[in-house]
Amino acid sequence: MKKFFLALLGITMAFGLQAQGLLDPVKWTYSVNETSATEAELVFTAKLDAGWHLYSQYTDPMGPIAISFEFNESKDYQRIGKVSEPKPHVEFEKEFGCEVKSFSGTVVFRQKVKRLSGKDFKVTGTVSYQLCNEGSCIAPEDHDFSFTVSGAKAEEMAAAPAEETPEEPEVSENSEDSEYSENSENPENSEPSQPAEPKKKKQSLLLIFLLAIGGGILTMFTPCVFPMIPMTVNFFMHSSDNKRKNRRQAWMFGFSIVFLFAVMGAILSGIFGPEALYTLGTHWIPNLLFFVIFFVFALSFFGLFEITMPEKWINSSDEQVDKGGWLAPFFLALTTVLVSFSCTGPILGAALVGLTTSSTDRWVSLVTMLGFGIGFAAPFTLLAMFPQVVKKMKSGSWLNTVKVTFAFLELAFGLKFLQQADLYCNWGLLPRDTYLALWIVIFGLLGFYLLGKLRFKGDDEVKEISTLRLFIAIADLAFVVWMIPGLWGAPLKGISGFLPPMESQSFNIEKIVAENTPVASESTIQIGKLPADRKYVDKLHVPLGFEAFFDLNEAKDYARKEGKPVFIDFTGKTCANCREMEHYVWTDPEVKRILNEEFVMVSLYADENTIELPEDEWVTDDKGRVLKTLGRRNLNYQKTAFNMNAQPYYVIIDADGKVLTKENYKYDRDVQKFINWLNEGLNNYNKQ
Repeated sequence: MKKFFLALLGITMAFGLQAQGLLDPVKWTYSVNETSATEAELVFTAKLDAGWHLYSQYTDPMGPIAISFEFNESKDYQRIGKVSEPKPHVEFEKEFGCEVKSFSGTVVFRQKVKRLSGKDFKVTGTVSYQLCNEGSCIAPEDHDFSFTVSGAKAEEMAAAPAEETPEEPEVSENSEDSEYSENSENPENSEPSQPAEPKKKKQSLLLIFLLAIGGGILTMFTPCVFPMIPMTVNFFMHSSDNKRKNRRQAWMFGFSIVFLFAVMGAILSGIFGPEALYTLGTHWIPNLLFFVIFFVFALSFFGLFEITMPEKWINSSDEQVDKGGWLAPFFLALTTVLVSFSCTGPILGAALVGLTTSSTDRWVSLVTMLGFGIGFAAPFTLLAMFPQVVKKMKSGSWLNTVKVTFAFLELAFGLKFLQQADLYCNWGLLPRDTYLALWIVIFGLLGFYLLGKLRFKGDDEVKEISTLRLFIAIADLAFVVWMIPGLWGAPLKGISGFLPPMESQSFNIEKIVAENTPVASESTIQIGKLPADRKYVDKLHVPLGFEAFFDLNEAKDYARKEGKPVFIDFTGKTCANCREMEHYVWTDPEVKRILNEEFVMVSLYADENTIELPEDEWVTDDKGRVLKTLGRRNLNYQKTAFNMNAQPYYVIIDADGKVLTKENYKYDRDVQKFINWLNEGLNNYNKQ
């Protein structure tokens, strides 16, 4: 009965909160674990309502806002490392164009501290986070936390040597610590994080495994590997008159290759945790290094020089093969792996960098290497089992064609790493149009090469073109033509994940046309005709084809002057649902016409906390906190004026601030419903 009344009370409170408008889909509890006489563990437990999620401390900077913890300074304790977190759910979100790491259900964060005081003390600070569900996002706010920690025992403090505060690592705790966080011994306050979609994780690992197998098979057709097939298979055909024994040795050879790649994968998995691999893929130094590696491999494939493993390693392995016996297949496998490195290295390297930096699973490296080894070994093993097939395999100039084709691809995809470093450091070396120009030239030259118009070292004269080569050339040149409009701002959604952001485009014809083409109306408000000196226009933006203010008072003054209502767009830079509304609803011709002709638009970013307000624009919230940034002020206005804290959220007011519709508009992609709502506000304004 008690549980029933508690549940009923909870439901009543939830409905009351929804009726009020303010959303509070997460409940925090705080507890302390006494781990030793001088150390303690602070436990942050967040229980999220169904459908809601918050974002990992280590989610992509291009994605939504990550959770962050700020601790107030104190002489009573010192932090040990950073706040640890459980393994997040990882999913690619097209609105951000990156992998997003999130938590749902119940999630536990932990912070270890060393007690420096013999008396009880408090650990205080703030936690800030963004919350989202399928229809809205809640911009981050500072939420206070407080822990009461008992003092250290006097005798233990006397025995403990004085230590300096350890330098905090740049990455999260390792996955073992994360698993401990998920399996807390304190069931009341430390429930495990509930993975959002556990099946997807398994499916993603299976997909990685299958892709790795495909990559391994692909290397068979590279110039370093293909010529070794007849030589290797010939070894098994003539090493013994016993066909059964030869087949067993062929299997041993295949398993040895898989074993070698699996060992390398295990080493990578053991050395690098998921966060270390994430840092490896996002920091400018490794990205610049990867670009140099790809560039060097491209020059090698073009024939400028040859990359091989040390001769001593290969000769030593060959000597062991010559000795024969059951170890011979293993050393033949080792020799094959070493000799083929110059071709397998780029493919395997690209796969590892791409997969490990987009997954938080520690074992993704092992899965990748294991699958690659199986794919690499399979052709050798099968051909050794059926040697008659080898007689039909012919090498020739086509192998050099494959090699040069790989060189063009290495050059193109190497630019991806350079632009990642460029974005990280804001160098401005590769804006979107420059990047596209390089890709157009690279793939254009590849097309001419496939048609026989270019020749490199090792190529025979192309007297006639095979049907397969012709169709590959057609597809390549069609891709080049498809990319050309991107130089003038076409979105090129198919390769948007490889391109720098649209904001870096120096010439965007759609933007130029939108800014210089008057709207067909008698209204004085036209795209590109709003005051050029309005606030924050150099830092904040609205979708192409629209123009808005970013300060409410400016918008009201302009609306009073023009005699128009104000359309308030509560939005966020990291609000995926806001982008969906803009993409699916705002682009409708009628919606676009009404917004541009009939309203003065103002976009109030609720998560823009990098813009500091002048002191005379600071506001104090209901908790007595002084809000000094644009985003916090906008969010506070949304909460106090409209009792809502989620975005997207749309309001129509007049210049005096009077709301002109019965209800404000939340996330809903029904275009006609949105048009009806706009017309309701417009009609009510005209009746005044």
